[in-house]
Amino acid sequence: MKDDLISFKGVKEGVFLNIDGVDLLTIKKELDKKMKNASNFYKGINLLGIKSKGLSYEDLVELRLILKYKYDLVVSDDDLPDYILNPTLKADKDNVELELKDNTKFDGIDCGMTRFINGTLRSGQTIDYDGNIVIIGDVNPGALIQAKGNIIVLGTIRGVAHAGIGGNFNAIVAAYNLQPMQLRIGDIIARPPDKELEIYKVPEVAKIKEGEVIIEPYLPNK
Repeated sequence: MKDDLISFKGVKEGVFLNIDGVDLLTIKKELDKKMKNASNFYKGINLLGIKSKGLSYEDLVELRLILKYKYDLVVSDDDLPDYILNPTLKADKDNVELELKDNTKFDGIDCGMTRFINGTLRSGQTIDYDGNIVIIGDVNPGALIQAKGNIIVLGTIRGVAHAGIGGNFNAIVAAYNLQPMQLRIGDIIARPPDKELEIYKVPEVAKIKEGEVIIEPYLPNK
């Protein structure tokens, strides 16, 4: 393994993260090793960009979120897709609960509470929350996510996802790859098709349209 798989380059305005590799799991492990003894040094520093020739757009988004919420670097909202919230950090780093300034009423993705979870959900695990849920990791078969708001997964959903509990039909379920055992928004259930469909190369979003749950690719305006 190269010693320079991950390196930071500091300038007056902040730091750039340089990555020489294409395997996201290996990169995240190396990032954890590097930040373990230097997290306080980088805390509050502006992340100016990530330089990588091999990582996908989705991989770069995941790394930005890890640096933002787990290690407290300052990441511009312009570097994140519009379905990712930008709330205020409230709790610990491995199971972070986030809250917007105005949370008196939940009304869609731009309002309310958000629970931020760093890690994959295993079979038998259940997450139930009154606002939005954001997960950096996968949702494995047998795992259950239930939210009154939106469900955002930076990984693959293979378990059960129920967004918009209580009748919020504006809620969405978004993931890099949607292969749920069951997906529900409000009281409307979308079951997987009989035949396996081609996997999108971009994130996918499930939402209600004309009384049905539809799944379509998320195409950022870039």
